[in-house]
Amino acid sequence: MYKHVALLVRKGDLTHEAFLDHWHTTHTPIAREIEGVVRYHQVLPIDSEAAEFDGIAELYFEELDALYDALGSEGSRDYDPEKGMAKKARKDVDNFLDIERRPRFIGEETVELDSVDGDTDELYKHSAFLVRKDGLSHEEFLDHWANEHVPLAREIPGVVRYTRVTPTDPAHAEFDGVAELYFESLDALRAGLGHESSRDYDPDHPKAAAPREDVDNFLAIDDRPRFVGQEHVIKDEL
Repeated sequence: MYKHVALLVRKGDLTHEAFLDHWHTTHTPIAREIEGVVRYHQVLPIDSEAAEFDGIAELYFEELDALYDALGSEGSRDYDPEKGMAKKARKDVDNFLDIERRPRFIGEETVELDSVDGDTDELYKHSAFLVRKDGLSHEEFLDHWANEHVPLAREIPGVVRYTRVTPTDPAHAEFDGVAELYFESLDALRAGLGHESSRDYDPDHPKAAAPREDVDNFLAIDDRPRFVGQEHVIKDEL
């Protein structure tokens, strides 16, 4: 499964509440009908004042060509589709988003753990947008992530689903990958990963501490945006 992850930053003249109102009332009905979209998720911040972004929009496609046809490739942030709901959605983003400050990521999702049978509606989610450590190639980063870090992250207490999203075109990607950890409660998330405003959290539980310590081996921590929110499934045709 391929997906487009958009980290949303509201226009400077909008409050967070006005941004949410436009996103849900005006933009969502358009975005869910974009050609080729089989699943559409929204992630809303737990604490909008502590969050690095105002929200995350995730559009899923079964084929990469379908994603590119609708939304453009990694190298075309200003892509202007010619027709359909994709064109309408692209035009509407100018009404409520700061385009220049809206990172995006196109990648392929790999499910590493799933005890909820894919049902992520209303789960709490920690999304880490990963940037590799200086001195590592992208391939070395991927190797460490998959073979060293994943076995540790699977064991974090409270994790019910864990997915990795790897870029389809690393040369044009804004991040080296996205790690997504899901929890059934906010308390469980905070116990495993810390509060949304505590980026330097040092957990006591050994199975939470081990992956936290390992991130220093392959990630540039200060360059790694993260987002703690609650996921809402807006569309699911799978």
